[in-house]
Formats: sequence, C-alpha cells, structure tokens
Amino acid sequence: MSITTRLVQNQEDRDAVFEVRRNVFVDEQGVPAANEYDEFEDTAQHLLALSGQVPVGAGRLRVVGGVAKLERICILADYRKLGIGKIIVEAIEQAAAAQGLTAAKLNAQTHAEGFYSKLGYRTVSDIFFEEGMPHVTMTKQLAQQG
Repeated sequence: MSITTRLVQNQEDRDAVFEVRRNVFVDEQGVPAANEYDEFEDTAQHLLALSGQVPVGAGRLRVVGGVAKLERICILADYRKLGIGKIIVEAIEQAAAAQGLTAAKLNAQTHAEGFYSKLGYRTVSDIFFEEGMPHVTMTKQLAQQG
C-alpha cells in the first residue's frame, strides 16, 4: 500500500479532509460537529493522506505564537497501525520547517501520547480535557532545513 500526502490546494481535497475528520472525530469519538470545525479552518494549512486515490487521513498546521501547532491528526479506523500517522506528522513537520518554524506543539489524546513520544515529542503539561477526552500538550524542536 502506497501512502501519499499533499497540502490541500483545492475544494475537493478540503472536502476530503473534512470527511475524514467527520468520520473519526464526530462519528467515532462523538465530538459535536459544531466543535470539530472552527474559526481556523480557512487560515490553517490542511494535509490530506491518501492510499492510492482513497482519502484515509488528515491533519492541519497552524502557526501559533511562532510555533507550529499540529492539529486534527486522524486516520480512518481501517487504516490505523500501518504507519500513516507517522507519515502525516512528518509531512506537517516538513511544511512547518519549510516556513522557518523551529518548534512544534500539539495537544494529544492521552492514548496517543506514546505514539507522539516515539516521534520525538515530549509531554509538557498535566492532563486536561477537550471534548470530554483526556489530553496532554507535547512539544518538539524541528530539524532545520538547509
């Protein structure tokens, strides 16, 4: 299975990203749709992951206080445990580094904390709740592009 990623450049890709997010966060995890889509959708950079032509994962990048903030990272249930999450995170980190950003942060659901730790993130907060689910804030220094 070949996984490709691309930054969203058109409405078709944006719709695919939102559909993946709806599947994971709204349908599977019970996040209200009104809370899943926010005021940052138009200013964030969205990333789409595809298996062939099938949208299977998504994520987004925002710059908050000069730091890359990775958000809304998700993979459809049938495609988990295949390394796609790592591909998405690395693609977002590369997009951030290309913009000159040197640090990244994210709010991880606690069940995913180990996954992000393996990718170099370290936990910098106590547990807090978003949408009723426990999260922690994690940070990482990004490699500089040269």
